[in-house]
Amino acid sequence: MSKNQVTEAQSPLAQSEGVVAVSRAINLLEAFRVEDSFISLSELSRRAQLHKTTALRIARTLALNNYLVQRPEDGAWRLGPAAGWLGARYQASYDVNNAIEPVLRELTLKTKESASFFVREGNIRTCLVRVEGPQAIRHHIRIGEALPLDKGSPGKVLLAFSGEPGEVYEEIRRKGSYISIGERDSQIASVAAPVFGTNWRLLGALSVSGPAVRLTRAKLDSIAQLVTSHASQLSYAMGDKPSAAHLKTAFWHP
Repeated sequence: MSKNQVTEAQSPLAQSEGVVAVSRAINLLEAFRVEDSFISLSELSRRAQLHKTTALRIARTLALNNYLVQRPEDGAWRLGPAAGWLGARYQASYDVNNAIEPVLRELTLKTKESASFFVREGNIRTCLVRVEGPQAIRHHIRIGEALPLDKGSPGKVLLAFSGEPGEVYEEIRRKGSYISIGERDSQIASVAAPVFGTNWRLLGALSVSGPAVRLTRAKLDSIAQLVTSHASQLSYAMGDKPSAAHLKTAFWHP
């Protein structure tokens, strides 16, 4: 091929179409909800905002690679084992089963509220692990759900210990925790503390959350030390062995 020739695969048009195809495939995968077992092609295309023909073509391609599975009797779709493998590998990188989940369960047992572990992904925070509290009325978050960084205690903690400037973040670094009441949702309150790994790399934020009518400021103040101590315990398990003073002052520089 001469230097003046450009193959179809190398052309800007082909590259653009490739990016669009990947985006559509991601939209299709993200259309599935926690409560879904199988969903119809019509519902899948509606949620992904794709024409049925396009959705079917992408779904069949994903099925070839085990990211989707189709039910023979009615043609409905569910997530495949490859999608589960990706999620498992993502969680495994944070040592979920051996380190994070036991700490969350212990925290839930002591506070009677839901406990979560959030990680930062760019400009959002994602719930990586969650243990629901025993109360009938509680705050619900799905594992994998993306939430804003600048609202809520886990997001503020992640920003603070990522080195975000500003007095509010300086205060969080001094205290080693942050209490939020009604920031993201007027009915929700929470408290969070940072978790570190090897070489003081910020891994995530450990939080306890619940209805604001139950988690008053006084209640959150009493829980804050418990959350901080469990975050320190988790940091110990995940890497370095932090002291209380370190948790108040250390923050990760990427």
